Amino acid sequence: MQRGEAVEEGDTVGVQFTDRPDSLVVCKVAEDVFRDELLRARFEELFRAFDPEATFQFFKSFRRVRINFSNALAAAEARAKLHKSDFNGREVRLYFAQSVHIGSPRLEPPKPDKQFLLSPPPSPPVGWEQAQDATPVINYDLLCAIARLGPGEKYELHSGTPTTPSVVVHVCESDQDSSGGEDDMDAFKRPRPKIVQTRRPDYIPAITQ
Repeated sequence: MQRGEAVEEGDTVGVQFTDRPDSLVVCKVAEDVFRDELLRARFEELFRAFDPEATFQFFKSFRRVRINFSNALAAAEARAKLHKSDFNGREVRLYFAQSVHIGSPRLEPPKPDKQFLLSPPPSPPVGWEQAQDATPVINYDLLCAIARLGPGEKYELHSGTPTTPSVVVHVCESDQDSSGGEDDMDAFKRPRPKIVQTRRPDYIPAITQ
């Protein structure tokens, strides 16, 4: 029997598919075929008419039967004659079973192409470079607005509503005079200004009509 070439060159395990399959798979087989010996014998005779040496594998859980012929020609002839035929009141659907040949009896280890994804990772792969951080975005309009504020001025960020307070930024007074005429000890003893908390506005419930 002719065999196709390997699926992918360079694989340690050579997986090959036969060009001409010599097996058929019957799908959606009636459950009576798995239970009744006489009905099973009648089912087997359908395919032994094309190949007396055919063997059968019954998979009750999947409701499938695999028929192995001695040659691919018998399998093709049986499929052409019996596909969508009637057996015991049910339609017979036949499909070719692709044979797979494993070149090595042992499972080979995977290739070390992506082992750097393991944790903890070993050395990075060849050609890997760390990505550069993006340049931070600077809002020059905001910096310009802050620079225009003078000592003692205030800037309203958010206007108040009847139910929410306004947000106002107060600029501290300049301490240039005190830094030039007072020493560090006097500046430390001077009391800090008290921070006045913003009063919450009175809540007036809406009058529903």
